[in-house]
Amino acid sequence: MPLIPQEPQIHERAQGPSATPATGRTASTPRPVPGPRPVPGPRSATTPRPGRPGPGPARPAPPAQRSHSSAGQPKASGTADSASSTPPATVQASSVPQVQVIPAPVGGALEAAEGAIDLLLDGGRAPGDILMLTTGEQHPWATHELSFGESAYWAQHDAREDVFFADAAAVARAQSRPVVVVAVNGDDDAAVVKALPLARGRATELLVVCGDAERINAVLGADV
Repeated sequence: MPLIPQEPQIHERAQGPSATPATGRTASTPRPVPGPRPVPGPRSATTPRPGRPGPGPARPAPPAQRSHSSAGQPKASGTADSASSTPPATVQASSVPQVQVIPAPVGGALEAAEGAIDLLLDGGRAPGDILMLTTGEQHPWATHELSFGESAYWAQHDAREDVFFADAAAVARAQSRPVVVVAVNGDDDAAVVKALPLARGRATELLVVCGDAERINAVLGADV
């Protein structure tokens, strides 16, 4: 019989990549399909900027300012609305200064007054707050400055940048200062009687008088 050639057999293959790669080849890794990038959200307030440290802890809010007139005073009930709309009243400082007497002889009153000024300055008092008066011989600084003329001399008084030294006879021309220091370094009782009350009127906080204590008390009276 004649030989019938056999038909080649066709094997079915599954769809897709070959389950068994060819000898000597590595199966390729499928690449990710490119797509739209996610949109970043808004930067948080606590997110630090590049190259900068993150924000620290939140600072506490500053305390509300309190007026001097209401400090330490309890608030009356039912007056919150009226207090917020009404400005605080201005407190007037007392016009009567404190008086301090430093006993010293006539010849040592000027030195005692200078020592009192040094203590005031060391205690933090501003130089421009102090006026020094002499009932007798003038302070050497006043004598020196007056040699350049009264205009230049009193200009330094008006500038209020330093301690000002003057004759007690010119106290009426001097302006008020927080502290007035008087050296009772003269023997003229009439000058002392006239100068001390005027000096007390120029001091808004403190009057320091250096000299004979009995003499000073007799002029200033019971206020000392």
